[in-house]
Amino acid sequence: MKIFNQLPVTLAVMAALCSGSVVAQEFTQEQIDAIVAKAVDKALAERQAKIDHAVDKALTERQAKADKAMAKKADVITEPQTTAQSPDMAIPFGVQFTGYARYGAQFQGGDQKFVGVDGSYNGASAIGRLGNEGNGGEFQLSKAFKSNSGAIWDVNVMIDHWGDEVNLKKAYAGVTNLFESNPNAYLWAGRDFHQRPQQGINDYFWMNHDGQGAGVKNFDIGGVKFDVATVAAVESCDPQVLSDEANPSRITCTGGSGTGDKGNYAVTSKIHGMKVGPLDLELYANYGFDSKAVESEERLKAWQGGVVVSHTGENSVNKVITRYSNNADNSVFNKTDELTAIYASFEGNYKFTRQAQVEYLLAFHDYSNNADSSDDRRNYGAIVRPMYWWNDVHSTWLEAGYQRVDYDQGGDNHGWKLTLSQNVSIAMGPEFRPMLRFYVTGGEVDNKRTARINGSDDNTQLDSFNVGAMWEAWF
Repeated sequence: MKIFNQLPVTLAVMAALCSGSVVAQEFTQEQIDAIVAKAVDKALAERQAKIDHAVDKALTERQAKADKAMAKKADVITEPQTTAQSPDMAIPFGVQFTGYARYGAQFQGGDQKFVGVDGSYNGASAIGRLGNEGNGGEFQLSKAFKSNSGAIWDVNVMIDHWGDEVNLKKAYAGVTNLFESNPNAYLWAGRDFHQRPQQGINDYFWMNHDGQGAGVKNFDIGGVKFDVATVAAVESCDPQVLSDEANPSRITCTGGSGTGDKGNYAVTSKIHGMKVGPLDLELYANYGFDSKAVESEERLKAWQGGVVVSHTGENSVNKVITRYSNNADNSVFNKTDELTAIYASFEGNYKFTRQAQVEYLLAFHDYSNNADSSDDRRNYGAIVRPMYWWNDVHSTWLEAGYQRVDYDQGGDNHGWKLTLSQNVSIAMGPEFRPMLRFYVTGGEVDNKRTARINGSDDNTQLDSFNVGAMWEAWF
């Protein structure tokens, strides 16, 4: 009975199909091709619209995640890359290639290729980094392993190129998830970038203890993380303050790095991961001493301490840094008898909109030597960098900087710099690299104190006008 009930429906469907075929026979081949083409175009358009919508959604979600991550980031400038692994890390396949580099060409149209005030000890580009830095790079290879016990090992090697020579800057191994009671503790030994917190907008390592030794990072003590290490300055690395260096406060290896210890040692420590209400707090304490590899009359001890207070808001990140050093400046490797140095700065980033942001820095540096006060000075610096993104690729940055080096004896040196840069980057935000940069820099420096001390009658005013293009990336 059921079959007979379905029979009329079946006959009706067959009739419809037959009538459709008859109608189809009345169309010409050209009309059929046009109908098919129209249907295909419509299907492709609908498919492309779906793809475009999916891509736009993915990019929006990616940018939102990046914005959220940046807003939560306590550090204004990311410290040089570390591979301190976490116990739950997924081991990547093969060798990981990371680093930082910048290379380009700059035409000098004035008295200075790079705008700088004589006597500055707080950064290679204390008057502003944008369009005011040389070429070079650091290139690292890392390989991670996981043992049967669950411990995660990594081996890291880095070379750098900041001059005529290529130097071995890193060659170390580390392991985490080694201690059952403290799985996040990272034990390491070898040669490494060590305790070199950096400010980006003025390119200043306000502490720097690159060397070779051993230590532990991220050791958990009641919810607070503790780092401690003993490191030695590398043989043939000259830890002298050289006035003709781009950054006189940075330890510079001349003639390449050796493989042994020079005789200058440091015990470094850092407490981090602390919260004081809405603030993030970091504490540093370092002690420097010399071995018998150093002549007895030249052996000195030094110490320094530092405090970093950071605050992350909905649209801003701000940080206050203070450092006090005795018999040293930014490194206890480099010792000067009866020297005291104080450094303080305020830096931050504020996001007005997704497209408009500004970075800023105020810095103060007091350099005082009780044994010889002829070089005592105070550095004052201010840098502001407004940035605007026209879209996800193109942006325009403007950086203005001012610096004054006020000596106790002989007057002062001072100057200003202004850079306009048009950029092409991989995504929106100052933290995204690689970036192609096309810029023009102008500035003026008056080193009248330097000329007076040297007994020179030359014009002390130096004008700068430079045009350049460069590639910058960290990866």
